[in-house]
Amino acid sequence: MEWHGEASVMRTRRHGENAVILTVLARDAGLVSGVVPGGASAKRAAMLQPGNRISLRWRARLEDQLGTFSAEPARARPGLLNSADALAGINAVTGLLTYALPERDPHPRLTDATEALMDRMDTGDPWAEDYLRWELGLLDELGFGLDLGSCAVTGSRDGLAYVSPRSGRAVSAQAAGDWAPKLLPLPAMLGGRGNGGVADALALTGYFLETRLAELHAGKPLPPSRARLVARLMAAER
Repeated sequence: MEWHGEASVMRTRRHGENAVILTVLARDAGLVSGVVPGGASAKRAAMLQPGNRISLRWRARLEDQLGTFSAEPARARPGLLNSADALAGINAVTGLLTYALPERDPHPRLTDATEALMDRMDTGDPWAEDYLRWELGLLDELGFGLDLGSCAVTGSRDGLAYVSPRSGRAVSAQAAGDWAPKLLPLPAMLGGRGNGGVADALALTGYFLETRLAELHAGKPLPPSRARLVARLMAAER
């Protein structure tokens, strides 16, 4: 079995004295893992930093084996290491992807969005809202997407103020009535009334990541890297 192409590094784990187990995200193959002989050396470790693009060839005798990578640099993203915010961001992105996605299951749309987000982080331009949209896309890709365009009760697009924790659909203030205390607030950034910035919007996506992805799908807590990023973004908004 053999695969070759470009991909972005998601994580590495030590394997023996000199090797690492590398996990990458490829548009046509999804998450792929394999052993990189000598990957623990200083020179190779710099190439295998999370977020970097690399050119790979993966080989294995059988399809279900871990396999071995040969890797060469394609495009570095040095800006991911030059900023504490960007480093927190890339750790959250790679942590959620390796947590949520099964291996060798392609998600081209999500991969494209991930590449665009990492490019944004690398440049140093503001990317907090891009990250929020990426989390919404992750939920949608996994089958837990939110429907925030119209009221679940009336179908109206006006006066949206809440989100149903059960269905993930928006609800208008008028339709909510006595049920309002049991609903989640819809931040202004996502089309709701009143205020609410990125931190409030991430509280909403975080609720569904916890209750849908973590509890129903993965059966284990979300990676702590997401909570660390959200804390940084909340502090920046104060």
